[in-house]
Amino acid sequence: MGTRVYLARLAGLPVFDPNGDRVGRVRDAVVRLRTTNRPPQIVGLVAEMALRRRIFLPIGRFTSMDAESVVLSTGTLNLRRFEKRPNELLALEDLLDRRVTVVPEHGDGPDHIGIVVDIGMELNRNTEWIITRLAVREHTGRLARRGHVYQAEYNRIRGLVGPTDTQGTSNLLALLDQMRPADMANALQDLPDARRNEIAAALSDRKLADVLEELPEHDQVEILARLDRERAADVLERMDPDDAADLLAELPKSEQAVLLDLMEPEEAAPVRQLMNYRPGTAGSVMTSEPVILTPDTTVAEALARIREPELHPVVAAQVFVARAPSATPTGKYLGMVHFQRLLREPPSSIVGGLVDSGIDPLRPETTLLEITRRMATYDLIAMPVVDSAHRLLGAVTVDDVLDHSLPRDWRDRDAHDDELADQT
Repeated sequence: MGTRVYLARLAGLPVFDPNGDRVGRVRDAVVRLRTTNRPPQIVGLVAEMALRRRIFLPIGRFTSMDAESVVLSTGTLNLRRFEKRPNELLALEDLLDRRVTVVPEHGDGPDHIGIVVDIGMELNRNTEWIITRLAVREHTGRLARRGHVYQAEYNRIRGLVGPTDTQGTSNLLALLDQMRPADMANALQDLPDARRNEIAAALSDRKLADVLEELPEHDQVEILARLDRERAADVLERMDPDDAADLLAELPKSEQAVLLDLMEPEEAAPVRQLMNYRPGTAGSVMTSEPVILTPDTTVAEALARIREPELHPVVAAQVFVARAPSATPTGKYLGMVHFQRLLREPPSSIVGGLVDSGIDPLRPETTLLEITRRMATYDLIAMPVVDSAHRLLGAVTVDDVLDHSLPRDWRDRDAHDDELADQT
């Protein structure tokens, strides 16, 4: 194992035990502050395991840390959720993006202002990993030009540990942007409220919409409330209509009305419709934007449609065939075609000749219990929802059912950590 490691480069790397089994992924490093002027010590890494639980791994338990992975010397782990102690910080969460003062190397010339972009640790003679240098980007004060990045020894840095108002967002955002929305949502839950809201506000509308869909309701409401109303409406427009409806349902009626009015009418319409259905029914949990094709669509065109990268895999797993118009509510619903059937047919075939119409569709008032029973009976991952005129209104997917069948706080890691720890 090398004697110098840069912590931002470890973020996201897999963690393996001595047998080569994957334990989780590196999410941060734990910094212990020390007395006098001694450099801070790195005492361990924070790894994210299954069920999004973060645990502490002592730094002495690692046999290697390189650009591909980190490897533990033991498979015995303490599975209690990691919590910072009073004299500890997280390197990436608390120190990255800090604005610091860099003293000239030989004391000549003025001090420089810089932004921390990475943190280097080294193994000393006492076998302790300590912060010895930082990668710092020159602060130019100009929007049009980014300063160059250089390295500075720790003893030349002033202000690394101090008030959080000297901390920006760009480098932490770059690390988070490598994560899936569910993992990013989990990382945001670990941040202090002010820092979490700052990071959330800096995300693009699309990324923030994806992350909000993965957060507990109380965090969704808190983040949305911190945005100005026009930005909140823009974010809601980019959420799936069923998720947007669920989030709006957590807000006061007056605030719901304001945000819906600020949304584009074509984006607000399906959300308004979903909010009219009784909770716990197919109408309230369905997505109103499944893949809908007319019967004269070719197999080649259908495959091109489900290959679109913005589609969720569960939505792209089948297409629903209905007569025009194709927007919900459609013309007469005809049936559905699974993507595996599409793969087996000639590209020039039309989907109208391939539809499976043997399974009765759901009605908007169908209960979750009945939906679950029917999906399990027929091994389906999605079912159509039609109205009394047999027009397609949307589709209930297996993730919709899971999301609404689990406890309301299932996304809230804090609510279940003690229970999970007891089970392990």
